[in-house]
Amino acid sequence: MTRRNEPCPCGSGKRFKRCHGVLDGPNGLFARQQAALRALELHRANERIREAQQGEGRPIVALEVGDHQFVAVGLSLYPMKDCKTFPDFLARYIQIKLGAEWGTAELAKPLTERHPIMQWFDAIGRYRLVEAKGKPPGEIHESVITGAVACYMGLAYGLFLLDHNVELQERLLRRLKDVGNFAGAYYEIIIARLLIRAGFTLELEDETDGDSKHCEFSATSKVTERKYWVEAKMRSIAGVLGKTEGNDRKPLKMLVPHLNKAFAKPAADHPRLIFVDLNTAEGLQGDPRNPRWFPDAVARLSKYEREKLPAGESAHVFVTNIAYHRQMDSAPTSVVLPYGLGNDFERPGEIRLSDWYRRRRRHSDAHKIVEAFGRDLVFPVTFDGSLPSEKYGGRMRPIIGETYFFPQLSENGQEATVTGAHVDEASGEMVLVLADQRGKFSFVREKMSAAELADYKQHPDAYFGRIVPRERRADTPFELFEFLVDSYKALTRDKLIANLQGHPGLFPQSMSDDDLLLLFCEQQVANIMARKS
Repeated sequence: MTRRNEPCPCGSGKRFKRCHGVLDGPNGLFARQQAALRALELHRANERIREAQQGEGRPIVALEVGDHQFVAVGLSLYPMKDCKTFPDFLARYIQIKLGAEWGTAELAKPLTERHPIMQWFDAIGRYRLVEAKGKPPGEIHESVITGAVACYMGLAYGLFLLDHNVELQERLLRRLKDVGNFAGAYYEIIIARLLIRAGFTLELEDETDGDSKHCEFSATSKVTERKYWVEAKMRSIAGVLGKTEGNDRKPLKMLVPHLNKAFAKPAADHPRLIFVDLNTAEGLQGDPRNPRWFPDAVARLSKYEREKLPAGESAHVFVTNIAYHRQMDSAPTSVVLPYGLGNDFERPGEIRLSDWYRRRRRHSDAHKIVEAFGRDLVFPVTFDGSLPSEKYGGRMRPIIGETYFFPQLSENGQEATVTGAHVDEASGEMVLVLADQRGKFSFVREKMSAAELADYKQHPDAYFGRIVPRERRADTPFELFEFLVDSYKALTRDKLIANLQGHPGLFPQSMSDDDLLLLFCEQQVANIMARKS
């Protein structure tokens, strides 16, 4: 298959897309309209791919000129020579921000006495030497993320996101380099990174304000436009992240004191987001999704709400254990326990499907934060949001709606338009549905590289240049209910009422359209589950 930016086999010397993408003639207007629609679909698909890599903050702004990559961060411009990937840039960017003098002074110390950041730097260096063995020098290759990579590159990415989207305050950099204040500053950067990627606009507090009675920063959702006050606290453990006090025997010991300190700060009538990291080794050897401290944490939060929560106060609480720094040479893990204090966010117990759905909508911002934790270690690879397999693999993916030359269609090859595409993951092949100029349909299979297949698995809904609905599994009644609500939301009120006639004890005529839809879907789930049993 001749890809859209390769030379056309007709011998014109032009790129294939330009040579055979003629938009003139008797059907020129229609062709231009169709081309505009395809361009819009491709833009939306590419933007979906970029957001999946970079999150919902400000896009990376970069320009490649010769062997230099010029990266705009906030109001600053960073020219980087021989900087092929975005992680290459981050590795240099963090060194610039921390300062060569500070880094050199730390490197002069014995490894065990160095600042945690410089211990991570050393671990990264040793990791790269191992990863480079047997691989051609200078070539781009994929590597497994270890705890050391998560710590060092995650910190670099957090600094970049603050610098690019909000402001990187000098006070924060000073706290990072001060080993006594490092743990708290590091956790704040992790939370800021999560919120920016999840689509929140951050506003930092005035660093010159000597009054400590204010939260670290505020976060405003770009979707709901709700503003929240954010507080982030990490438990101190002696010998961990530069701390000299605290012990690891009771992971929940500081949960209530941290909550008390958070509620002691005024929130100016805005809801609160409180993040408390347990910083514990407990539970790392078991199921990372359900550590041993979960039940005790829920019990303490419930008791806190009953006995200590200030009147009229509420908060979305996220009890975390981000254990990257405890897993330097292994796969990093993190876990989050969401809980609503003074509200019904993620409360345990039985609940009606319709009430569960209403809660999810009511607390949609908080649920988006929970989802962001699952994508925390997704770092951008390319600067422009393009797929790594295209940027560095040298082969463009086929785009639905575009025309290509397929040598396998006939003895001399033939032009055809891609009208559909599917990936057979088991064989590692893409299956393309083609239509030639006479409207005849055919199928071709093409082998995908490992990099192309990996990119497809990351972006199956947008890989072929058009956003297509993803196959959804409904393994629980809640997932089935959500699927049905999305499927039936276009039904008219009359059709919903007609399907609910005779429902015992209910008067759908007096219900809102939204309540009717949820009642109908609830009934459908009950019928489906009854048939399964």
